[in-house]
Amino acid sequence: MLVKPGIAKAALVACLAALVVPAHAEDASWDAVVSAAKKEGKVVVYNMTLGAPYFKEVLKSFETKYGISVESLDLRASELAERIRTEQAAGRYLGDAEMISSTMIEEQLKNGDFIQKLPPIPNTANLRPPFKADDHSVPAFVQPMGILINTRLVKDEDVPRSWDDLTSPKWKGKILSDDMRPLGSGNAMFSILQKSMDADFNAKLAEQKPVFSRDMRNDARRVARGEYPIYIPQIFAFASDLKGLPVKIVIPKEGAPYARMDLAVLKNAPHPNAARLFIQHFLSVDSQLIYANAWMLPVVAGAAERADPEAQPFVNAKLIGPATLSERPSMMGLAKKLYP
Repeated sequence: MLVKPGIAKAALVACLAALVVPAHAEDASWDAVVSAAKKEGKVVVYNMTLGAPYFKEVLKSFETKYGISVESLDLRASELAERIRTEQAAGRYLGDAEMISSTMIEEQLKNGDFIQKLPPIPNTANLRPPFKADDHSVPAFVQPMGILINTRLVKDEDVPRSWDDLTSPKWKGKILSDDMRPLGSGNAMFSILQKSMDADFNAKLAEQKPVFSRDMRNDARRVARGEYPIYIPQIFAFASDLKGLPVKIVIPKEGAPYARMDLAVLKNAPHPNAARLFIQHFLSVDSQLIYANAWMLPVVAGAAERADPEAQPFVNAKLIGPATLSERPSMMGLAKKLYP
């Protein structure tokens, strides 16, 4: 049957019009989310920021802007993942949103039904390449790691400018390190350097007898006090509040290992609209700028460019990594073998 050109054109226009959602309709829809979030009045955020002041600053700005209180549960990665697993398995739906490493998100999707599909978040449109949201989570920020030195104990000519320099005999017994055997920054560094450096790098580093600690927020201060000349891996942001102390972050020539932190909404969140609004707020340029000025890599456009001059080397650092979920069993096994 032939269709007259005028009729066909009119039908096409009608179909296209049906696909277009007016901007004011989208605004009204998001306004409804904000209104519902305010009625919920609270959001519970599970995170692994370890008391970071920049995270607290974002929470405070959210509470001030929306009048919604934030309850923060702050644990190490392994503890946080187990907390979520046990609560979800028991049907105790207490948390609303989580901020955890992308590999932990991957593990949650693989091993259980812990997070829900990500609802529409307008600010995901502002993510800069290569960052993008997927069906269940959205990047929050990138956490790079380098080497922290005490500038009074490490001479200029001895500054480790390569990861390989840590294997020099002069540093034997003098390196403080996050524990490389369990989940966390230490094992992430171990895994990434196992791939990026020579195959025997980690074995040589183990011969240096690094001293393990699990108190990352305090370890930088131990180096500042002169207990150790070197600490690895130093999360950039954890040293941003040590201005005036005799410490310095070195970004080795090979690059900085890193972990990407993601945001997700937990299954059966009791405050689902507040969770969406919190993620929207975290992905705002103002929130991301707080992280950039704390020496983290922001994931939305327009934040890194506005960062303070002293933050620029860190928000533009060369990166290596990240660690992957598939490699985790073998890397944890190797770390336990090298560090019995």
